[in-house]
Amino acid sequence: MSKVYTLHDAVAEFVHDGDHIAFGGFTTNRKPYAAVYEIVRQGRKDFIAEGGPAGGDWDILIGAGRVKAYINCYTANSGFTNVSRRFRNAVEKGTVLFEDYSQDVLILMFAGAALGFPYIPVRVMLGSDLVEKWGISEEERKKIDKLPDKKFIIQEDPFNPGQKLVLVPTPKLDTAIIHVQKASPDGTCRIEGDEFHDVDIAVAAKHCIVTCEELISSEEIRRDPCLNKIPGFVVDAVVHAPHGAHPSQCYNCYDYDARFLRDYDTVSKTDEDFEKFLQEWAYGPKDHFGYLNKLGAERLIKTKVVPGLGYVPKTKI
Repeated sequence: MSKVYTLHDAVAEFVHDGDHIAFGGFTTNRKPYAAVYEIVRQGRKDFIAEGGPAGGDWDILIGAGRVKAYINCYTANSGFTNVSRRFRNAVEKGTVLFEDYSQDVLILMFAGAALGFPYIPVRVMLGSDLVEKWGISEEERKKIDKLPDKKFIIQEDPFNPGQKLVLVPTPKLDTAIIHVQKASPDGTCRIEGDEFHDVDIAVAAKHCIVTCEELISSEEIRRDPCLNKIPGFVVDAVVHAPHGAHPSQCYNCYDYDARFLRDYDTVSKTDEDFEKFLQEWAYGPKDHFGYLNKLGAERLIKTKVVPGLGYVPKTKI
């Protein structure tokens, strides 16, 4: 059965106001930007965002006022911002609820969710402010049904008396959105390079949207099944979206667009400039292909990686 959708229709069907959502990728790697812009265009809002190691993807949605609560470990376009500016602005102004877990714990929470566990035990946050301070109080959490009432529970290790464990709740995701290099119409996905937490959120979520660089036949993707990472039965929608991770990089396809990320760092400093950015890059183009046309062929060609290196030498940019 074909699961091929347009990007508009995939977001319209599987992304709703108030959803608990996670994105794949890692800071400036394989982020599903095409879907982010489409979410902005369709006006979806009030998300419970499970950020993972995020960058401009969630920063854009936070800046656009679409996120109610944000659970995260790190948000920055690495090498371009120390902390994403719209995210920082919203936390400082109190316009978004924010909770912080360590990166390794958050990734384990995704893995636990994929396995169907209600919580996982960890030790690594003990002795840090991550257990001493809560970003979202228990009272505030009880007002949002998609958030657990507690950030964690500390209990004694039943197998090692005298030692403590931190029990952290796993996310109950409504939708995962992931960008991959190749996918087939039945939803089978091939991720080249680091998988990050993408397989776990695809399995854990009730719905999964995949945008892909190449849409290939089911026969072709089955020729070497060892290379496939996400099974078709966990995917609801497959969208052909070449350069759908721009301005982040997509391993074996293209490098990150350094000029775009530098420009974003500048325009995200103020509310006025960020609004102009949204008008130009989110609301202005009719769809993802309009966005690509606005970028221009030359700019896209210059981000194509050099085979054998996997990145673009600085002399080409």
